[in-house]
Amino acid sequence: MAKLTLYDYELDDQCYKVRLFLGALGCLYDKVAVDVHPGSEHRSARYLRLNPLGALPILTEADLTIYGAEAILTYLALKYDTARVWLPEKPETFGRIMQWLAFSGSILSAASIARAHALFEIEADETKVYRKARLAFRLMEDHMTKQQFDDTFWFIGNTATIVDIALFPNIALSRDFGVDHDEYPALRRWMAHVRGIPGFITMPGIPAYH
Repeated sequence: MAKLTLYDYELDDQCYKVRLFLGALGCLYDKVAVDVHPGSEHRSARYLRLNPLGALPILTEADLTIYGAEAILTYLALKYDTARVWLPEKPETFGRIMQWLAFSGSILSAASIARAHALFEIEADETKVYRKARLAFRLMEDHMTKQQFDDTFWFIGNTATIVDIALFPNIALSRDFGVDHDEYPALRRWMAHVRGIPGFITMPGIPAYH
């Protein structure tokens, strides 16, 4: 079997999503460190050949190259989770997963931008991205409050799915740009469950108390 290779930046929340899922799956992989800050290596000719958008994460396996966290999570779930626990085939569940993955790649991306602005001085409209990030967190909080009223501690159904992997890093790392987790009690309880996933790995900035 061809070896998985992840092109990775340790402090990037999107790369962490992939590392987190690879850990949960128990997949062996090679990791290539990319100098994103300050080197901007991800925008070099070498990496633009892998991802013309000039962004990480990038995953390769044999002749296949996939970029974008949500796309990579979906690929790994279909390829390596034969029990279909992480990406169930039931149409209703699959559809809801796709909705939340779209959320992760759209409005929730404001949290990634806000964090990069705070940590690495990436140019951004600070007021706008902070407001959008908090809106995304509020939508997540409202959803998990309803889930927990029904004694469900995952975003969809009664087991963890790739949605939980996709959404976890942005809120877990949000203290890097000044978001107090005490504002989101349902998400705090959910984050504690995510930390209990077998194979869970952490990264700098993830609070230990969740």
